[in-house]
Amino acid sequence: MNDTPDAAHSDAVHPEALQRADPAAVARRVAERRERLGLSEDDLARQAAMAPRYLHHLLEAGPAFDPGGFLRIAAALGLSRSTLLEGRADAPPGQGGPGPRPRLLDLTERECWDLVGAHGVGRVALPVQPGPVVYPVNYVVDDGTFAYRTGGHSAAGLPEGAALSFQIDHIDEYLGRGWSVLALGTAHHVEDPDEVRRLADLPGASPWAGGDRPHWIRIRPDKITGRRLVSG
Repeated sequence: MNDTPDAAHSDAVHPEALQRADPAAVARRVAERRERLGLSEDDLARQAAMAPRYLHHLLEAGPAFDPGGFLRIAAALGLSRSTLLEGRADAPPGQGGPGPRPRLLDLTERECWDLVGAHGVGRVALPVQPGPVVYPVNYVVDDGTFAYRTGGHSAAGLPEGAALSFQIDHIDEYLGRGWSVLALGTAHHVEDPDEVRRLADLPGASPWAGGDRPHWIRIRPDKITGRRLVSG
C-alpha cells in the first residue's frame, strides 16, 4: 500500500529525537497518512501488530514511551521512523502549526537588515503579464541594496528601472516563530565589469540553480518593512 518513495526501513533515530518529538504532531501525521491510505484505526493497529486500545494509548503517550511500537506503526504506514517522528525534510514550512498565543510585531528597518543578513535565498515578485510571478533567487546584500544573478533570457532579468518587490522569511517549525521582510523598489542592471567581479566574489553569490548567469540585477529598496511572529 506504499504510494510514496518513503519506503519503511529501520532507520536509526537518536534518543534525543524521541524525547523531542511532539506527541500531538506525530499523532496528526499518523492520522493524515492513515486516512490517505484508506486505513481505519483498527486496520492500522492490526498491521502494526498491536491492540487498537494500545495504539490509541501509544499515540497519546508519544514515541519515547515505546520506540519499537512506533517503528511498527511507521512500517505499517510505509514511512521511515524519522519521517514519522520529525516530518518530511522537504515538506513546505509551516506544517507544524502556530505556537501558543501567537503575536505579530512590526520590525524596524535596522532589524529588517539584520535579519536578512549578508546573503541568502529570497523571492523576487515581478509585474509581468498576464499576472505577477514570483521567483526564488540567491541574493547578496551590498551597501543597502540586494543583488542577484540571472541568465540572459531569464524571466527574472528585468528591464532597467522596473518596479518590483523582494521578500525573505524564516520559520522556526519547532517553536512556532518566524519573521518576514518585504522590500519595495526598482531593478537596476550592474554593467561595470569591476563591480560585477566584486559582487561575484561576495559570500553566497553562487546561484544554487547553477548554469550560466552572467547578469546582475541590483534592487534598490524605496521601502523595507517586516514583521516578526512570536509566541508565548
